[in-house]
Amino acid sequence: MKKFLHYYFETFKNIFKNSSILTTVILSVFFYSFFYPTAYKAEHAESLPIVIVDEEQSVVTSTIIAQVTHSPNVEIKAVTANFLEAQQMVRNQKADGILYLPENLSNSIRRGEVGGIGLYISTAYFLKTKDIGLGLATAIENAIREQAQRFGQISHFRPELSIHQIPLFNTLSGYGSYIFPAVAPLIIHQTIILGLGMLIGGFREHHWRPSAPEFWGIFACFFSIGCLGCFYLFGFIFWLNDYPHGGNFWGMLLAVPIYVSCITALGLFFGSLLDMSERAGHFLVFTSIPLFLLSGIAWPIQAMPLWIQGFTESLPSTHAIQLFIQLNQMGTLSYFILPKLIFLGCAGAIFLIIAYYRLVMHPNLSRKKP
Repeated sequence: MKKFLHYYFETFKNIFKNSSILTTVILSVFFYSFFYPTAYKAEHAESLPIVIVDEEQSVVTSTIIAQVTHSPNVEIKAVTANFLEAQQMVRNQKADGILYLPENLSNSIRRGEVGGIGLYISTAYFLKTKDIGLGLATAIENAIREQAQRFGQISHFRPELSIHQIPLFNTLSGYGSYIFPAVAPLIIHQTIILGLGMLIGGFREHHWRPSAPEFWGIFACFFSIGCLGCFYLFGFIFWLNDYPHGGNFWGMLLAVPIYVSCITALGLFFGSLLDMSERAGHFLVFTSIPLFLLSGIAWPIQAMPLWIQGFTESLPSTHAIQLFIQLNQMGTLSYFILPKLIFLGCAGAIFLIIAYYRLVMHPNLSRKKP
């Protein structure tokens, strides 16, 4: 036990001695915890440029334009009677959408006819598309309801029932509260594996072969750092930025040690394959974005090719990201995430056994580190 504690604290010393590892394992977690939420603090895109084509130029269209002006989602760049001119503005990226008010709009409302108003939105950026559509739909609905009431005595037209969107889990419907809870587990994943790779890769430059207490001391040190990082992100940072959190608190407490054990074991295995510290960055730095894209958060796994689906399901990061979103944001019962916990536990055990064999029991690495 004394040797274990000695190597446990010595690993902390080695981390603080090496500025690269310190920055990667500890400081980067603090940096990302403030960088990501700050970048998406607005949560919603605002003042998105649109152009309005007003062919009728009547009281009805003036009311609609006035309502659109009050919407914080959009900003009217121009009002024109020429649709081709508006189309050219979208092509030149001077506007992201077109609101088309045809010349027979008032008559359509009086007669209760379906159709009339056109909404054309550039799909180059889906977040903008959503916010423009939401802003314009609300403004148009209010204006048409007001006009329809005037004709209520002479027409059988009644506005359709309004549709109210009530988000169940991302209550702010914001981009930051969507993206950061998914990125947070990946931050811990990448920092632990990269830090362990750099540390062990540096040791192996000197043909290092650890004893069993040293191996477990390194494991316990990074396990502690990973758990504290998870609790810091899932607790303090989620609360600080008012992200949905605490859905299943006890399930999260159970899942964090299992997840961190898995990625720590993976980091030890990864480090055992390296011959120098710099190799860790060569192989790992570029993987963050692919791992996130394969997690099923940016694009459904079911919509991916079958061979990619199989590969995705073999990644600990995929299970972890989905797991912690279910626990923290959705409040999923622990029973339903047991398959993911079992996968992470089994994968961690396999990686740990292989790493122990390669680092502690491998006969070809006999020289001690200086």
